[in-house]
Amino acid sequence: MSALEFRDAVVRFGDATILGGASLAVEPGEFVSVVGPTGCGKSTLLNLAAGLLMPSSGTVRSLGKPVAGVNREAGYLFQGDSLMPWRSARDNVAAGPIFAGVGKAEARAQAEAWLERVGLHGAGHKYPHQMSGGMRKRAQLAQTLILDPPILLMDEPFSALDVQTRLMMENELLALWQGGGGGGARKTVLFITHDLEEAISLSDRVVVLSAGPSTRPIAEFAIDLPRPRDVAEIRHTPAFQTTHARIWDVLRDEVLKTYRRGVAA
Repeated sequence: MSALEFRDAVVRFGDATILGGASLAVEPGEFVSVVGPTGCGKSTLLNLAAGLLMPSSGTVRSLGKPVAGVNREAGYLFQGDSLMPWRSARDNVAAGPIFAGVGKAEARAQAEAWLERVGLHGAGHKYPHQMSGGMRKRAQLAQTLILDPPILLMDEPFSALDVQTRLMMENELLALWQGGGGGGARKTVLFITHDLEEAISLSDRVVVLSAGPSTRPIAEFAIDLPRPRDVAEIRHTPAFQTTHARIWDVLRDEVLKTYRRGVAA
């Protein structure tokens, strides 16, 4: 049973077809990144998995069950900040368990443990405006993982960070994922990114989406690089460079199609 399965998923908005028969399976515990040109529907694919969007036709399944509403098996890490500005880091992270019925004291204790786990020990009292971008992203990661979802949906979560902080966050994500994220079993990750180097560094498999309109997966590549990985160091290896060249040969053509359409318009 796949953790996530898209079968001939089509998404239309009026006369425009955003996804045109997308089929993809993500296996339990697998880290899959999706890359493609700007505006090709990567986030649309993620929103289908989250149950925030329903397909016009085709099916989406999560852990064997049709996704027919908000996917309670999945945690969603957004590109932008999702922290509530009027709550401290501790109370932001504790909010999910409290909404799920956990007592306030227990939820706060769990939140403190997760803040420490993501490198924010002693920062639970800080409000979002008092934290750096990297600190806020760590708090969002704790906010997602504290609920122990078996599936993580990640929409360019590190794109707004500076290069050094981004590399650190990628390594921290891998460490949490490889350790099971606190829940024992390794989580399934569907990761959206524009950055091919990031996709290769993190993933077991990279899926390339075609240029729109009517986007669909057109190629996938197994990433045969040893784990555990340091995302900065692995990029200097010959195996990484070879993998990058193979994927870029496919992705480049799709990026050029999107670029030429934009110029023509």
